[in-house]
Parts: sequence; structure tokens; C-alpha cells
Amino acid sequence: MIVKEGRTPKLLPYDMAHVVRRPDGTLGYDNLPKSLVEQFENTVGAYGSEEALYELGGERVTYQQLWNRSSRVAGGLAAIGIAPGDRVAINLPNGNNWAYAFYGVLMAGGVVVPVNTRFSEAEVDYVVTDSGAKYVFTADKALPDAEPTVHRDRGGKDLGAIFYTSGTTGFPKGAMTTHENFLANCETVNRVMRLPDGMRMRNLISVPMFHVTGCNSQLLIAVMKGGTAVIMPAFDVQLFLKTIVEERINVCVSVPAIYWLAMNQPNFKDFDMSGVRVLTYGGAPTAADVVGKIAAAWPNARLGNGFGLTETASVSTFLPHEYCDTRPETVGLAAPVIELDLFEVDPDTGVGELLIRGQNIVAGYWNKPEQTAETFVDGWLHTGDLAKLDDDGFCQIVDRKKDMVNRGGENVYCVEVEGAIVQHPDVFEVAVVGVPDEMMGEKVGAIIVPQPGSNPDPKDIRAFCKTLIADFKVPQYITFRKEPLPRNAGGKVLKPILRKETVWGEQLRG
Repeated sequence: MIVKEGRTPKLLPYDMAHVVRRPDGTLGYDNLPKSLVEQFENTVGAYGSEEALYELGGERVTYQQLWNRSSRVAGGLAAIGIAPGDRVAINLPNGNNWAYAFYGVLMAGGVVVPVNTRFSEAEVDYVVTDSGAKYVFTADKALPDAEPTVHRDRGGKDLGAIFYTSGTTGFPKGAMTTHENFLANCETVNRVMRLPDGMRMRNLISVPMFHVTGCNSQLLIAVMKGGTAVIMPAFDVQLFLKTIVEERINVCVSVPAIYWLAMNQPNFKDFDMSGVRVLTYGGAPTAADVVGKIAAAWPNARLGNGFGLTETASVSTFLPHEYCDTRPETVGLAAPVIELDLFEVDPDTGVGELLIRGQNIVAGYWNKPEQTAETFVDGWLHTGDLAKLDDDGFCQIVDRKKDMVNRGGENVYCVEVEGAIVQHPDVFEVAVVGVPDEMMGEKVGAIIVPQPGSNPDPKDIRAFCKTLIADFKVPQYITFRKEPLPRNAGGKVLKPILRKETVWGEQLRG
């Protein structure tokens, strides 16, 4: 059963050509290629001699070369027994090899499993084991290589990738992303980005390619447009600024923290940013004064704030340039094939859980039928975010139903971090919350009640956590209290009280 259509907004500032209501009641594009392989092949036919990739410090690659090398990777995978539908994990840093591996798996008919390179060994093992990956690309071995192989029989409903995202249970969940999900996001990004006519995209990928932003909304959109993806193997702010100038970058996609860091470099004005024509940021609403500073720093760029989830294959809402300074408290309007609604709305505040549906919503969670049934209901994705929707269609995220910290665009679930810390023998109980940070938005903070008679060292607790969880999840602020954590009658920790009462000391490093 499909529930009622989403709320109809007054504002719809996008190109809606080829957007149709599909038999299942959702919106979708009716002009998409059959698969990512077909999209890639179309681009090679049109732009074969054009530059496709440039890994900083490495090789420049044309579209024909990208096709040839990826098809040889596919042949190498086939030679070791990878068959259509098999999962193959990519545990590689940003670079050309990541793209060869990604397209090689698809050309072999397989399913890509991107691995967060910042995961701990235990987390990586879980992803590989849970996905049933039959092969893992790693940096210490050469890419598979054999006679070219290209499977062209995969369709839109076929699984293209499984992106693992940390869940509130502490175990990552694999979002099953179909070829159609990928293609719909590509078309959406193309429409909201509004690259000037006649301008060939030169896109700087400075975020991890294992994320849906780096892969789905940067690498894949560059391939769709026949543009160039300039890839940073590792982020460095001075290199970021230098590359924008030297590589004539006209599209930048990142998180507000990166732009904040760039603008605050002492030599920022030495770099000419006038060539950037599209600059988007995402992850959360951005303060009006920060938006104004970004606009001044990149004077010729159309700004935009994109919001989405791994489960939406990247972009679900977008705040266009025209509204970035007047509605910065929002994450914008529903993207062209997206509908929004609210679940269990509070009649006094108008706040409810944000629901999203459309052609880009993933097929569910791999190997997790119960969580899939809870999250994907009657065609709608239950996001876990609490939001308001106004009559114009603007979406304002007001809180998180899921308990997490947004650390510079990285979602860190508090329950997972608490589960790691409480395993330390000197910890009695712990609460993890976000600590406001001017650059990152939030950083991870832990309020610990020690075991009676113990005197734990914050640095020891951080080192302990690093053996269990990824480094970006490890608390950078730790404080101790003698009193038990405040709880309500149901036993739930009252984090609003802790956020208000806690005085954080110096940030921990190392």
C-alpha cells in the first residue's frame, strides 16, 4: 500500500521535464540510462578523448583510458571467479585506482562495497563479512588485470552498491543502492547544480570517495557530464586552494568546515577563487553570517546547500543560491523527484519525523530485514530526523531523533561511542554529546562517571577507543563527574541537562 502523496510545496525552482508519477506512486525521471555502465559508455562515445580523471601528483586519464582500464579490471575480476551479483569491496584511498575499481566491479556485473578507510580493523572486517564480499581491493596489491570484460545486462533495479553507514546499534548498516538510485541522483545533482551553459565541469573531489557525496554526487556526476574529476588523495587546505587555481576548478562540493578552514588561511587572498562557478556545502544548515562570508570569498559562484542521507543515495533536498542568505536555517526544498512529509507531527510545534520518498531511495538494508521494515514503510524512508515543513516547501531540521553528533559532515552516533567507552574497566557510565565547534559544527564529547576508586586518564580512554571505533568517532573532549548521570523516570539519560551544565576543558589531541 502506498500512503498519500507528499506535501505539495508552493516553490519548485527546478527543471521538472521528464519527471513523472510512477506506478508505485513515487516520482521519477523517465529519461535515465539503463545502468551506470550504459551511462559511462554513452559518455565515452561523446567525450572519449577528453580528460576524465586527474589524481593530484599522479596521472591524467581520458574517458577512453578510464573505460579501457576499468574493463581490464572487470576482466581480472572475472578471471578470479567474480560473477554478476557478487559483492566486491573497495578499501582504497582516494585516487584513480578507486575509480577503476568502482567501474571495474560494475562492468563485471558485480556490486560495489565501498569501505570507509577510517574504520577500525574490526569495523572493516564486519563490512567485508556482512556483505559477503568475494574480493577486496586494497592498497598493498595491484588491481586485477586481464582481457576486457563488460556486462551490459544489468538494469535499473539491479543492485549496484552497498554503502555501509554506522547505525545506532553500533554495527554498520549496508544501504542497498540500485543503478536507478545512482542515476536518479546524478540527474538531480545536474539539475540543482545549474552549471552555466557551455561550461565543461572541472570538479575537485576533496571529500572521501567512499562516501555518497564523493562518489555519487562528484565522481558520477562528472562522468555523466563528460567533465573532469580532479581527485585529492588526502585533504590539505593549502593544496586545496592551490588546486582550485591551477586546475581551473569550477565546481566545489564540500562541508562548511572545509570552506571555513580555507577562508581563514592567512594567505587566502593570494588565491584567485573567481573561476569557481558552483559551490555547494552540505550536512547541516549553515549560519547566515558564514554563508555571507563564503559568498564574498567565492564571488562568482552559485551557492547551494545539499542535504541527504546514505539511504537517499546523496541529495534529497537543496537550498538554491537565491535562498541561501534568506533561509539559511533550512536545508532547502525537495529535489525534483523527491517528496517530503512528516510523521507523528506535534500539533503545538509542527515538528515531526521527516519522511522522504522518490526514485533515489535505496532498496533497504543488506541482511537486516527488521531494520529495513522499520525504516522503509509504504514507500517512505523514515529518516530519524525531526523537522518542520512550511507552505513554501522549505525543510528545517530541528533536532535528531537518532542520537548523533554531526562532526564536520560525518555522522557520529552517540550510542556507538558510548558502547565503546563503557568497555573501559575504569568507566562506570558515560554519556556522549556534541560539543559546539566553530569550524566543525560539533565535536564529540564524553561525560564519564568513573568506577568507584578509579582515576582514569582521558588519554588512556582515547587510546582504548581507537582500538574499537574509527578515529573520527573518538571523543576529543572528556570530562568526569562524581554524581550519577541525570535520568528521567524511565531511566533515560537527560542529555539536555548535561549539555547545559557541562563545562568542557581543553580539547584532547593525539
